[in-house]
Amino acid sequence: MFTVTILAAPKRADLTPRLVEDLRAQWNGGHVIWLNAGIAAEFPLEALPADFWPIWEVLQAQGFDLAIQPTRTRRKAILLADMDSTMIEQECIDELADVAGVGERVAAITARAMNGELNFHEALIARVALLSGLPESAIGEVLDSRITLAAGGRELVATMRAQGGYTALVSGGFTVFTEPVATALGFDEHRANTLLADNDLLTGHVALPVLGREAKVEALHEIAAARGFTPADVIAVGDGANDLGMLQLAGTGVALHAKPSVAAQVDLRINHGDLTALLYLQGYAAEEFAN
Repeated sequence: MFTVTILAAPKRADLTPRLVEDLRAQWNGGHVIWLNAGIAAEFPLEALPADFWPIWEVLQAQGFDLAIQPTRTRRKAILLADMDSTMIEQECIDELADVAGVGERVAAITARAMNGELNFHEALIARVALLSGLPESAIGEVLDSRITLAAGGRELVATMRAQGGYTALVSGGFTVFTEPVATALGFDEHRANTLLADNDLLTGHVALPVLGREAKVEALHEIAAARGFTPADVIAVGDGANDLGMLQLAGTGVALHAKPSVAAQVDLRINHGDLTALLYLQGYAAEEFAN
């Protein structure tokens, strides 16, 4: 048995009963359940529809997300999340670089790395080198004035934890950012790279080994095994090429507003909704969300 989930952007909340019912009838689905009026609905299906992706493309063009998953294994025990452009709306290294006066150079490298055009390790080393001499105080300035939490993140983490789940923020960014972000969102733990400094100035180096794609996969294995679970019990979310390993390994891997080359390699894609989509995908209704 499968479950079809249809989602609208919360700010639009324009998902209509007619649209959902038309799709249910076309695929001969079961009874429709509304998880949030105007935003999220689902219905059961006995078999995968042959025209799923053509319909997905039609709905994407109309501003709606569409997903289909095995029903029995939807709810997960562990949340593994990327940080930059996923749990927050910015790329922290790009913001630091902007303060340092090398914003365009670093942003160009970041874009290529996240799109899978550059080796993540080498790209990170190159970008950090451009931050050499930047005062450590710039980190606090960026956190206070430039970093904003992505919509739905608090509800996602709080609800997963309220249901007994474990939550981890696993980033290719830096601990000076993951620590406050993890605290603000309520994550159980965080992992990231460590920026090196001397005499209150960034040295242009990062502690080795670099936490990148492989390290995120290792983190998924370690965090799941430590709690008696397997990767199948994990829901993971990210947007960049360095997230692909964990997204493809997790029982549920969600490409959230991902780079096109990344989304093309992931079956569950959220391009219009926010982070609460991960709760709807697991079958949570809005009234079940924790604050």
